[in-house]
Amino acid sequence: MNTLPAIHIADNYLINPTNPVTVNLIGAGGTGSQMLTALAKMNYSLVTLGHAGLHVNLFDDDLITEFNQGRQPFSDSEVGCCKSVILINKLNRSIGTNWKAVTKKFESRNVCRLPEQGKANLYISCVDTVAARFDIAKALFQMSGYSRYERNNPLYWMDLGNSQYTGQAILSTITEVKQPPSKLYRTVSILPMVTEEFKDLLEAETDNNEPSCSHAEALEKQDLFINTAVATMGAEILKDLFRNGMTENRGVFINLKELRTTPLKVA
Repeated sequence: MNTLPAIHIADNYLINPTNPVTVNLIGAGGTGSQMLTALAKMNYSLVTLGHAGLHVNLFDDDLITEFNQGRQPFSDSEVGCCKSVILINKLNRSIGTNWKAVTKKFESRNVCRLPEQGKANLYISCVDTVAARFDIAKALFQMSGYSRYERNNPLYWMDLGNSQYTGQAILSTITEVKQPPSKLYRTVSILPMVTEEFKDLLEAETDNNEPSCSHAEALEKQDLFINTAVATMGAEILKDLFRNGMTENRGVFINLKELRTTPLKVA
């Protein structure tokens, strides 16, 4: 029996890319907007350390309402505008990036119509419904047959989700990531997708993604800081992959009510 600690070693392209690592961030809601900020910080740190950095495409076709303002950084003048466009424009002006807003849903039926922005090395989903997660998994399966040597070769999927006080961030491989030999670790080349590992739990969930009629009603659905907590922990796992080239954690479960986090270990 192999008693070495299990670990996943990142695909080499994340560590030594010839171009910025492409990221498709799906959803610009409470969690997506927080993750976008975390990716901006990560990009700055990576570039400072001599890495090629990140290029992010933010997918969301939703419009800003006044009830988004308490949870997301939107002003009165931005109500009625597209979330993804406003968030990306603010960020680009602030840190000098050329990241892109895609004012469409990321769906399996649309991916083939987005030859450039549909493909990415890393996908991060911040969606509200179970159906959307399964559709994203379907789209990633369609793209898993791309050439291993394409610049935008799909490598990883991180899914972020939450209820009122709890949430999770789970990292998956889209295709098998070849692992180098190691005498110190038991390397793991495949991290299961959330839609496979937790399929029964997801199918048992009841979606409630109807828009809130007030900020107070929104807080009844989601605690004020649950989105920030989930995005921060997810970003920490990604930071390990980029900075250390490996991770022993492929996910985390968060309970803000009990101020508790539980890591999901590579196994």
